[in-house]
Amino acid sequence: MNLKQLQYFITVAQERQITSAAKRLYIAQPPLSYQLKQLEKELNTKLFNRTAYGIELTPQGEIFKKYAEKMVNLSKNMQDDLEDNQSDKSGNIRLGLISSACDLIPNEAFEKLTQFYPNVKFEIFEDNTLNTIDKLNNDLINIAIVRTPFNKQGLDYKQLLAEKMVAVFDNENYPLNRKKLNLIDLADQPLILYRRFEAIFNDSFAHQGITPFYSVKCDDARTAVLWADRKMGIALVPQSIAQAYSKKQIVEIDHSSWNSQIELVWKKDIKIKPVVKRLIESIN
Repeated sequence: MNLKQLQYFITVAQERQITSAAKRLYIAQPPLSYQLKQLEKELNTKLFNRTAYGIELTPQGEIFKKYAEKMVNLSKNMQDDLEDNQSDKSGNIRLGLISSACDLIPNEAFEKLTQFYPNVKFEIFEDNTLNTIDKLNNDLINIAIVRTPFNKQGLDYKQLLAEKMVAVFDNENYPLNRKKLNLIDLADQPLILYRRFEAIFNDSFAHQGITPFYSVKCDDARTAVLWADRKMGIALVPQSIAQAYSKKQIVEIDHSSWNSQIELVWKKDIKIKPVVKRLIESIN
């Protein structure tokens, strides 16, 4: 098994067709098919199923794809880091970023960094917090900007922004005419839940003897806001997301344990390359 075979496999898995994968790789179809067969032979498992519509990954192929992508990415990252080590005025920063932090980054610290490192390059990997932390722990990125809560074991961090949780709703459907809401105000209301906060919300409601009614559950705070704007319930989301995406009423929730932070994180106890270290030190 070699990196070229892994790249071939990933391309075919993405294209789902030998013909289009061969064109993308600038090789003929027969040698591409041969390399895939050699890969299956070496792994002693079937990675693809041929169908009338193209190629599908087998369950084993899906598992192998995750590892193949990691190996190819780690190889590329190694080459980037070796190149960075040869120059004190260049560097490559692989930054994990959540969608709700897009308004915070880039900022003045990034502008100053490019003055000191004129040849710095950024690779941005956008994902949710849990997947971004996973990339960080697997050395696929150097630093990340994520939102609490998350497991901080083995990580150093800097707080970039602290904000309240808010309720987003259509005022005509839900006339909650208050400057702030408490948990009692949310009892018996149709709540739109961003799943990341489900455990925290349930714990707080239980302490006050409230059984919440979640009319909608989703995996993206922007989706929660959209459904609230369409009068499908009351979305509970961090303030910055509500202000960025909602056109409806936004009211602060007066419950401190629901406050959320956006933080810059990086791995502890590893040697950080100079360009990344300088960025970490300059960000406030």
